Amino acid sequence: MIMDETAGNNSFSLFEETYSSTPLQGMGAYAEIIIPLALPQNYTWAVPQQYSSVIQPGVRAEVELKNKKYAGVVKRIFPQKPEGFNPKPILNVLDKEPVIHPEQLKLWQWIANYYMCSEGEVMQAAVPSNFKLSSETNIAWNEERGDDFSDLDDEEFLVAEALSIKKELKLNEVQQILDASHVYPVIKRLIDKQVCFVWEELKEKYKVKTETYIRLHPVYNDEAKLEKIVNEWSKAPKQMELLLSYLHLLKTEGEVTQPALLKKSNATQAQLKGLIDKNILIAEKRSITRIQTLPKDVKIDFILSPTQQLAADDILNIFNEKQVCLLHGITSSGKTQVYIKLIEQYIKQGKQVLYMLPEVALTAQMIRRLQKNFGGYIAIYHHKFNANERVEIWNKVKSGETKVVLGARSSLFLPFKDLGLIIVDEEHDSSYKQQEPAPRYHARDAAIYSASLFNAKVLLGSATPSLESYYNAQTGKYGIVTLNERFGNVAMPVIEIVDVTKVVQKEKGKVMVSPQLKEEIAVSLEQHKQVILFQNRRGYSPYLICGVCGWIPQCRNCDVTLTYHKAKNKLACHYCGTTYPVVTTCLACGSHQFIQRNFGTEKIDELIAAEFPSARTARMDYDSIKGKHDHDNLIRLFEQQKIDILTGTQMVVKGLDFEHVNLVGIMDADGLLNFADFRVNERAFQLMEQVSGRAGRKDGNGKVLLQVSNIHHPVLQFVQAHDYGAMYTFEINNRKQFFYPPFSRIIQITFRHKESHIAEEAAHHMVQGLKHNFEKNVTGPAEPVVNRIRNQYLWELLIKLPKDTGIIQQCKREIFQQVAIIQSNKRYRAVNIIPDVDPV
Repeated sequence: MIMDETAGNNSFSLFEETYSSTPLQGMGAYAEIIIPLALPQNYTWAVPQQYSSVIQPGVRAEVELKNKKYAGVVKRIFPQKPEGFNPKPILNVLDKEPVIHPEQLKLWQWIANYYMCSEGEVMQAAVPSNFKLSSETNIAWNEERGDDFSDLDDEEFLVAEALSIKKELKLNEVQQILDASHVYPVIKRLIDKQVCFVWEELKEKYKVKTETYIRLHPVYNDEAKLEKIVNEWSKAPKQMELLLSYLHLLKTEGEVTQPALLKKSNATQAQLKGLIDKNILIAEKRSITRIQTLPKDVKIDFILSPTQQLAADDILNIFNEKQVCLLHGITSSGKTQVYIKLIEQYIKQGKQVLYMLPEVALTAQMIRRLQKNFGGYIAIYHHKFNANERVEIWNKVKSGETKVVLGARSSLFLPFKDLGLIIVDEEHDSSYKQQEPAPRYHARDAAIYSASLFNAKVLLGSATPSLESYYNAQTGKYGIVTLNERFGNVAMPVIEIVDVTKVVQKEKGKVMVSPQLKEEIAVSLEQHKQVILFQNRRGYSPYLICGVCGWIPQCRNCDVTLTYHKAKNKLACHYCGTTYPVVTTCLACGSHQFIQRNFGTEKIDELIAAEFPSARTARMDYDSIKGKHDHDNLIRLFEQQKIDILTGTQMVVKGLDFEHVNLVGIMDADGLLNFADFRVNERAFQLMEQVSGRAGRKDGNGKVLLQVSNIHHPVLQFVQAHDYGAMYTFEINNRKQFFYPPFSRIIQITFRHKESHIAEEAAHHMVQGLKHNFEKNVTGPAEPVVNRIRNQYLWELLIKLPKDTGIIQQCKREIFQQVAIIQSNKRYRAVNIIPDVDPV
């Protein structure tokens, strides 16, 4: 640990020199190290001789930057000293062997280059937080100070007195002493008065989980001696009962843990200690895994249909020639069974498989299916695991112990040892694209690059592929295999369009549940079938409006209306998360007459429960699914037919398989068709076709009621006919005409600032800077539909570029140059400029 007694007035400043000003002695090499910060480039540190034999790419090194310590990852080591400065030495090497494989470092670099971010930002997203360690600030007593505190104020005196006694305090301890969160000014004054100095300590956050196991003293492994002690036991009957419980557990379980023994014997810790003190039992702590695994066994309990087998064979044949294959299979065509058969083959070859799903919610149902087939070979990985669990899964994948990983987009960063196949299920889903914060990568596209590093194959699967993937398949870049029939030749659901403009109702506003839908729900319930109602808005009412003057409550931090949540009796902003009490008085006219407009999942669920009181209803949306197991529990209840009607947002759309659903209601198709986005038709088709696919999966008697006012919208005809090909042809012609992907590449640049005119000026400066080479490619700047979020005003530029690597790289370089030029101007230094490559 390095004590920084020279920190002085800069101890809390981030502007200390990064490099040493004097030559370093005994430095054998230099290391480029990635630290988890958004730096313009990776920095170099010198490698002291004592670490030259242990440092290598992929290990973590403790380094100091601007008075703060970090655990960085060594990217490369080189012998030549950088010109122009003397790098500081690394402080410690934290690992005996690499925690990051070379393939991961290459993936980080590709993501940083392609998606215009730093490798530090990629590291921040990629590595479990407990690998990054934490820097803890310590305040140490200056022994030369003496105990004259006459020059200190009350707050300074309290801290100084504690320091003189304890000699060292942590930051949180100072906060407790002062009973305040803002302690930095006090500490800075104490440093100025030479009462103390500060230093940083790197703290390991990962803790090995331990369990106390109980075993018999070796002397009593001799049955005769054990029998003798049992027969001659005269005192402490509770200890005898405890010993007999131990022997029973040993026979039935094989190993005995302390909690299990105390529970079975109903004994106390003191009684157990008595047997340990008598040298009859021995207690020992062992490290154990937090991840419960099943026995490793492959059991495939189904046979592929001829159509599925042909598809599996075709995929393997395509893999002989191409790296990527698209499996275009209609809903309920049995794509998952094809995936399982392919996974089986790769496990037999000793290869690892990554099975990616767009949402954590989908993993719950899928893991049960895969564990049934692959037992302990499979692990699940996503952000709802705690930090220690993620480290343990990471290590199991790194060692090759885990052969199959099921996870969301973050699973792409795991340290695979011998990756053979990546399956990207529901590849069209926009959830594969990271939005905030950087890196704003698309996991599907990054998976294709990652697979190339291992010479692995990629299988993209979807009933409604993205236009980009389908275009790549049509042009020969990817292979393509189709499954055009449902498993068991089950018929596709019938889709009926309900014209809500013809529905007569007492109150004005959108029709929530049409008479036709009510009638069909009643029929389904009579048949003991289940119903799914899809509405892509959560909450009770998307906005309230004053019935007198038309005033609408809005968020103070964002330019959006507030959504009413009845269960919490709150108004909530779905952009920044701020909640407000329900407004009862209009701020514009003083009226108390408020009207609820439009409807969300909460309101539908309430209406359905009132309309069908004997039906068991539930809701699946972000508000109702919070905990680690909430989604899985709800899915299980629905699978077991303990729920009759399930109302939900996109969560109910994606890849879930329910045997007894025969009716799906799409409550507001207009809400899907009226977005200002070039992908609106594609997305609307995908959502409606996917949710329709939940109906009639077993017996083919499925029906979908689609409530809409614009019944002549072309996308509705494609959905009604389940005709992806017609939708693709319609959309691809429009994309070509207006030069949108897949015929171009898009970079969107967002400018954020607390003042709109400054963000706008910065955007115009960017346009002027790009004008020379890219004037025809730039659209904007313009304000987005929601032009203020979290008190930051937004302006956007859209750059459409030809699919030419050279031109794209040149444009990215010029964007970075312009960002540097703009932010060198003091007026625009606080403008946050965010490039987003391939925005979704």
